[in-house]
Amino acid sequence: MAKIAKRTAKAREGIDRNQFYALADAVKLLKSRATAKFDETVEVAMNLGVDPRHADQMVRGVVSLPNGTGRSVRVAVFAKGDKADEAKAAGADIVGAEDLVEIVQKGEINFDRCIATPDMMPLVGRLGKVLGPRGMMPNPKVGTVTADIGAAVKASKGGAVEFRVEKAGIVHAGVGKVSFDENALVENVRAFADAVIKAKPTGAKGNYLKKVALSSTMGPGVKIDPATLTVA
Repeated sequence: MAKIAKRTAKAREGIDRNQFYALADAVKLLKSRATAKFDETVEVAMNLGVDPRHADQMVRGVVSLPNGTGRSVRVAVFAKGDKADEAKAAGADIVGAEDLVEIVQKGEINFDRCIATPDMMPLVGRLGKVLGPRGMMPNPKVGTVTADIGAAVKASKGGAVEFRVEKAGIVHAGVGKVSFDENALVENVRAFADAVIKAKPTGAKGNYLKKVALSSTMGPGVKIDPATLTVA
């Protein structure tokens, strides 16, 4: 049996691993046990009653967290002309067209999110094997293929979070930092959960939200009562 580190054991003290906590209580527990020397990320993981192997059970979307993510997001934009200027004015970190395609093909990916104008997709399509596995391929379903480049860049820089269900039926995302106040974290988690609930596919049957847990980068996981994810 693996030995549990003292720091981990101390962080778990007072947390019943079999109990389902109200969201506000879970946030309070996480914040009180965040002892790392850096500002830990708070992450939510949701086990959904879907089978992503079936196209009609795919869960995917994007949500703008009301209080941001607390992290700096580097945004790359594939655009030309006025749209390229619009992207730069909105705060995009990297803007380009054929030149940016060549850079990415070489494996130089110095950004966290990728946005493209519709007319650039024939070019960007060449990058499917590079960006696809990283979950960074622009997609109109999550607002990263759009003519409204300025709004998309601002949303990405301001706290927009993409989500996509994994093979095991789990969706997870960073929803803030432990330095956020409790109310801000609760609002962010609820906004994320609301987006996932609204993205429920037509093919999903039975219990959609099976399990939900909250954790920090170096902290323990805390089970959440799904009923507390929505405002009464």
